[in-house]
Amino acid sequence: MKHILIADCDMAVRSEVGRCARLEGYEVAETGDGHTAIALCRQTGFDFVILSTVLYGVDGYSVCQTVRSFSQVPILILTEGADESARIRGLELGADDCMDKPLNSRELMLRIAAILRRGTLSCVQCPRQIERDGILIDLPSRQVTVNGTLANLTPKEFDLLVLLAAQPNVVFSRKKLLDAVWGGSLPEDTRTLDTHIKQIRRAIFPYNDRIVTLRGIGYRFELEKQPVS
Repeated sequence: MKHILIADCDMAVRSEVGRCARLEGYEVAETGDGHTAIALCRQTGFDFVILSTVLYGVDGYSVCQTVRSFSQVPILILTEGADESARIRGLELGADDCMDKPLNSRELMLRIAAILRRGTLSCVQCPRQIERDGILIDLPSRQVTVNGTLANLTPKEFDLLVLLAAQPNVVFSRKKLLDAVWGGSLPEDTRTLDTHIKQIRRAIFPYNDRIVTLRGIGYRFELEKQPVS
């Protein structure tokens, strides 16, 4: 049975979401406090976290950022109203998806199921490790080392690097990368993707030139830097 945490200061929202989740067969824990949400995530192996931006004690963005520092649990952030900047902020902090309130409970349950099912990196074609030059990507531990030194990557940066490095010299369009890593929740012209690529390049130095930009198209990972003609 999958174990879900619902963190929202609105008791009515927690009650309704919890009811629907239990009907879907999930085990549910609830809290309205941000500090408690962090503590619960440290203590309990949740399979999914539903996290409102508005919580007592500390806001949902801070909770998301803190949880991401020690856990890769899927997180769906609930924002107040149709605020695109709030959704983008949540995604940049490592959330897997965002939804606006008021909620459609059925859509929320479908999104949870899709995220749990999707598992971008759990496909059978993926090896346990990917090695490119001095870059070693270990999928089970979700760690990357560069020349033996551990690289600091966020969950989304790790997913992007794996997608690119697993299929070297293959061009990935912006849309394909956004769909695979952000579930299509960001527009194609977002700068979020470019920011993540920039951070990955910094993390994998001196192999940063392996990730090549194809302007207006997307990105690819080159096995060797091609000579300039």
